[in-house]
Amino acid sequence: MASFGKKSESSASSSFSSFSSYSRLTMSGCPSGDGEVQIHVRGIPFAVDRNLLASKSSRVAALLKENPFQDLSYLLRDFPADPETFEHVVRFCHGFELKLSTDNIVPLCCLAHYLGMTESHSIDNLLKKALALFTERVLPSWNESVKALRSSENIRKQAMHLGLVDACLESIIGKALADPHLLGHSIRPRTSGVDIEDDKNYKPHTRRRLFVNLDRESEESLSTLPLHLYTPIIDAMVKNNVPSHYVAASLSEYVKKWGFFRRDAGVGENSMSMSMSIYKRNAQREVIETVEGILPRERGLVPCSLLFDMLRFALLLEASSDCRNGLEIRIGAQLDQATVEDLLIPSQGYAKESQYDIECVRRILKNFYGNNTCLDIPGIIKVTELMEEFLVAVASDIDLKITTFVSLAEMTAAVSQGTRRNSDGMYRAVDIYLDKHKHLTEVEREEVCQVIDYQRMSQGAFEHAARNERLPLRVVVQVLFVAQLQLRDTITRKDEEEEEEEKEGEEEGRAELGYSEGGVKREMQRMGSKVMELERECHVIRKEIEKGKSTGEKPKKEGVSMWKAMKRKFGCMGSTHNPNCQVNKKMAHRR
Repeated sequence: MASFGKKSESSASSSFSSFSSYSRLTMSGCPSGDGEVQIHVRGIPFAVDRNLLASKSSRVAALLKENPFQDLSYLLRDFPADPETFEHVVRFCHGFELKLSTDNIVPLCCLAHYLGMTESHSIDNLLKKALALFTERVLPSWNESVKALRSSENIRKQAMHLGLVDACLESIIGKALADPHLLGHSIRPRTSGVDIEDDKNYKPHTRRRLFVNLDRESEESLSTLPLHLYTPIIDAMVKNNVPSHYVAASLSEYVKKWGFFRRDAGVGENSMSMSMSIYKRNAQREVIETVEGILPRERGLVPCSLLFDMLRFALLLEASSDCRNGLEIRIGAQLDQATVEDLLIPSQGYAKESQYDIECVRRILKNFYGNNTCLDIPGIIKVTELMEEFLVAVASDIDLKITTFVSLAEMTAAVSQGTRRNSDGMYRAVDIYLDKHKHLTEVEREEVCQVIDYQRMSQGAFEHAARNERLPLRVVVQVLFVAQLQLRDTITRKDEEEEEEEKEGEEEGRAELGYSEGGVKREMQRMGSKVMELERECHVIRKEIEKGKSTGEKPKKEGVSMWKAMKRKFGCMGSTHNPNCQVNKKMAHRR
C-alpha cells in the first residue's frame, strides 16, 4: 500500500499531473453524483468521493454528520497543506499505492493528524502507516533526519505539536554526540599568518582528500536547516561538551551560507544593503548575532578573516552593540593573524569622516593590548608590522584627519615598545600622509612628524629624510643631528673594539711565550736557588785551594772533577759551544 524511497522532482510532478488528470477526468467524463466533492488546495481543484474521505477522516465524518450537505471545498483553509501532500491523501482514500519519501513524510503525518486519519476511526489508517515509516526509516539515519527536519519548515507548529520536530532533533543530537565529525570537519589551524583557505601550499594527501570529499558529499549538512531548527542542535552540542573545534566548524559553515550576501561586480556593499528587503536584512542580522553568541571563545578556532567578515556585515546590517563588541574582542585576541585587507573596514553612513573605519581598528588594537602579555614578543612584532602597513594604506585618504592619524600612529608606536624594530615603516606612512595632504601648514606637518622615533631609523631612512622636501626644516635638522650622533657613537664603538682586540692579542702573545706574571716569578725563584748552590760550591773550592797552597802540594785532579760536576749541574758537560751553558754565556759576554 505504501513504499518509501527517494522521489525526484520529475517523478513527483508526473505523478501529481497524472492524478490531477484522473481527478478532472472523473469530474468531466462522468456525471457528478451526490458522493463526489471538489476540494481546492492552493487554487488547484481535487475531485474526491466524500464517502471514501469520510471513511478515513474523522474530521470529515464529523462535519458531514452535523450537516450532510456541508461544503467541503475549503476543508483545508486552516491547514497549510500543499497540493502534492493532499494528492497522497486522495490516493490513499481511493486505494492507490503511496510513494513516500523523506521530503513528504512529515507534511503527510501532519495532514493525516489534522484530518483525524487515526486507528480509532479506521483500522490501518494513513497516520499509523506514515508514523511507522517515519520511525523505521527516517529517525535511524542522519541524512533522512536532517531532510525530514528541513521539510517541516512550512508546517512548523503542526510538526512540533505532533512531536516530529523533537524526534528529529533528538535523533540528530544523539548521532552528533556519538560522532562529532558529522557537525563538520575542524578548521586547520592558521600557520605563518595565512588562513587555510588562502594557503596555496597546503595540499593534503590525495587519498585523504578524496575520502574527505566523498564523506562531505554524502552527509547532509546542518547548514541547510533554518536558524530556529539549527540553534537547538548547537546548544545541545555545547551543553554536552562536544570539542569546540567541531562546533566552530559547523558555525563557520552556517554563517558563511546565511549571514553574508554576495556582492555583484561594480556594486558597493552599502548599495547592496539598501536594495535588500527588510526581511532579508533582519534574517542575516539574526544569523550573525546568534552565531557570535554561540561561538566558542578559544583563540584560533575560527580564521581571523572570517571574524572580520562577520564584523564587517554586523556593522553594515546594524547588529547589536553586544555582537559588535564581542567580535572586536575576538579579533583583538588573535590580531597577529590578521592582514591589512582585513583591517580595511569601510566606514558606514553618509556622514563618514574617512574612507575606512579607523575607530573600529583602534578599539580592536585596545583589545589586543588587554589580551596581550609581555612575553609574546613575536605576536607584538607581527601586530606592529601590521599596523604600520595599515597606516601606509590609509595615509593616502585625503579625508583622514591629523588627530586621527596621529592617535593611531601613537598607539602603533606604543605596541612596538620593547622590540628592536626600526621605525622605517612609521616614517614611510608619515611621508605618504604629507605627500597626499600638501595643504598642511608647517606646524601641522611638525605635529605629524612627532610620531617618528628618529633614534630607530635605519641609515637608508636617514639618507632619504635628509633630502625629503616634504619634511619641515626643523625635522630635517633633527634627523641630521641624530644621524651625526649615531655616526660618532659608531666610530667610538669601533675604536673601543679595536683597542680591546689589541689588548687581547698582546695577552695571548705573552701567554704563548711563557711571559705571564706567574711564569716569570717561578723562573726567578729557580735561578735564585741555582745561584745559591753555585756560591756554596765556589766556597768549598776556595777552601781547598787555600789548603793546597799552605801545604805546598799540587792540586789534584779532584778539583777538575768538581768543576765538571758543577758544569753538569748547569747542563754544560757537552761542547763548550753549547748555547745553553751559563758559563759559556758569561765568558762570551766578557769577550
